[in-house]
Amino acid sequence: MTTYALTDSWTMTRRELARWGRQPVQVAVNLFFPVMLLLMFGYLIGGGRGLEGAYIGYLVPGMLALTMAFGLEGTMIAVTQDLNKGVIDRFRSMPMADGAVLVGRSAADMLQSALALTVLIAVGYALGWRAHGGPAAFLGAVGLLLLFRFAMLWIGIHLALVAGKPEMVQAVQILVWPVGFLSNALATPESMPDWLGTVVEWNPMSRTASAVRDLFGTPGAESGHVAAALIWPLVLLAVFFPLAVRRFARLSR
Repeated sequence: MTTYALTDSWTMTRRELARWGRQPVQVAVNLFFPVMLLLMFGYLIGGGRGLEGAYIGYLVPGMLALTMAFGLEGTMIAVTQDLNKGVIDRFRSMPMADGAVLVGRSAADMLQSALALTVLIAVGYALGWRAHGGPAAFLGAVGLLLLFRFAMLWIGIHLALVAGKPEMVQAVQILVWPVGFLSNALATPESMPDWLGTVVEWNPMSRTASAVRDLFGTPGAESGHVAAALIWPLVLLAVFFPLAVRRFARLSR
């Protein structure tokens, strides 16, 4: 049964990857939008009050975490389009494992997210940013970033299934922006009003950004956030993964 489900999920993954070749502009935009944000905040807007060392050292890990929270609309729109164009009905008539469509879509998104991380890290190195934590810590940081993305992805899939229509996705996507910017990705909580700094510190994305800075060996980075950065996405996955699969199963009946 497990092999059957994995085979179906891989088939759906290849289906989603085939869309890349038909939508090269969209793929390029998804890859270079976070690069534009990095350059804009690093050199145009500026920041880094009260930070130890160059702002770029603080900004790059934060932008990596921010990139993992943004860009969910592509997956959300694809899910709702499949629902509204009758694609799901055709898949339902086939002997396919429950949730294979969603797993395939999420796997394709994770591949693109890994590519986006690679591009952004390369740009960070070109701008002078360096990771000082060693190979194991570097891989641990990347793993935490991808885990956070995976959790955010299943939240997005569930919300897309609830929204039901592509035109509703934009309204739902707006909810992601407060999560991204009410964090320590771009500025320290100490530079904010006390009440806002408290909200920022409780943001799961702030935990990921802090843990990643620590693992990358960023000067002045706080330690002790790795466990929270691991637990938060697992909790979110434990809630939203079954919700999304259950919602999908009900829609497919």
